[in-house]
Amino acid sequence: MSDHQSILEQVQRYYGETLTGSHDLRTDACCDGAAVPEALKPLLADIHPEVSERYYGCGLVAPDALEGLRVLDLGCGAGRDVYLLSRLVGEQGEVVGVDMTAAQLAVAERHRAYHAERYGYARSNVRFVEGRIEALGALGLPAGGFDLIVSNCVLNLSPDKAAVLAGAYQLLAPGGEFYFADVYADRRLPAALAEDPVLYGECLAGALYWADFLSLARAAGFTDPRLVDARPLAIDDTQVAEKVAPARFCSATYRLFKVEGLDPGAEDHGQTVTYRGDLSGYPDNWSLDRDRRFPTGHAVAVSANSYRILRASRFSRAFAFDAGAGAHRGPFPGVSDANPFTTAIACTTGSCC
Repeated sequence: MSDHQSILEQVQRYYGETLTGSHDLRTDACCDGAAVPEALKPLLADIHPEVSERYYGCGLVAPDALEGLRVLDLGCGAGRDVYLLSRLVGEQGEVVGVDMTAAQLAVAERHRAYHAERYGYARSNVRFVEGRIEALGALGLPAGGFDLIVSNCVLNLSPDKAAVLAGAYQLLAPGGEFYFADVYADRRLPAALAEDPVLYGECLAGALYWADFLSLARAAGFTDPRLVDARPLAIDDTQVAEKVAPARFCSATYRLFKVEGLDPGAEDHGQTVTYRGDLSGYPDNWSLDRDRRFPTGHAVAVSANSYRILRASRFSRAFAFDAGAGAHRGPFPGVSDANPFTTAIACTTGSCC
């Protein structure tokens, strides 16, 4: 049996048999520690209790401007995020969930009619596909068929993360986005840790060193990864903490855009954008990522990459664009790297965004 197959079977057993609910987890790595926006709280409360109980995500993967989108959830588990997104995309949108664990999908499947009725839809706008996220091309999903792909604390569980990223890139439409939360380490972890089913199932042993993740994302075609937020992970289980020491971990949300022609770094061409203030829930300002916030009605200087991403993505309708003279001015100032630990450490002092 290959190492990859062994890890996949180990993950299936952990999430299909060992865990009966989120209360069985031994760390908070696979639990959502982020504050839930007030607008989403009633929507989460509408999700069937059995689905919510089998949720193991490490972040909230519900970005803005979702109405009518075609969405794919990688590693959807029992479907909590699928059903939340189903509500947010509306009856004319579509959400597809992919997971390899039959026991989890069985929970998700039996509540499709419940959620369609709860949301007032004439028919369900979700479907579930059993399969491996490392082999998305074999699942009959349309290339370029999705506007948004999400994933919630699943990439770390995959033994072939490069294949997941490459598959996601192929399934996204031009200008589409891969928006996901996951666990990262501050160093490369010893390979032997992957042999421990608890460490792997708790989203620690398979966590990428954050810099290696950025390299893999760029190699897959996502030239300019954007960090949205990050938080440090506490490991209160003494046995688990001793096994992974001295490594530190954080949960981080990134957004990766499928936009052609991006620069390897941030370059200044004198371009500005002005946010119109019409994205739902953001009348005063809106943020693309950790570094880029746009007050309504104010022209904001942006790098060439930010300019291209905003123009190519679903957010273009919310902005006015000024290309300026177009001459290159050198590096764009004030852009930090995408190291999640910089933000996670700031969160411990109360200064994170």
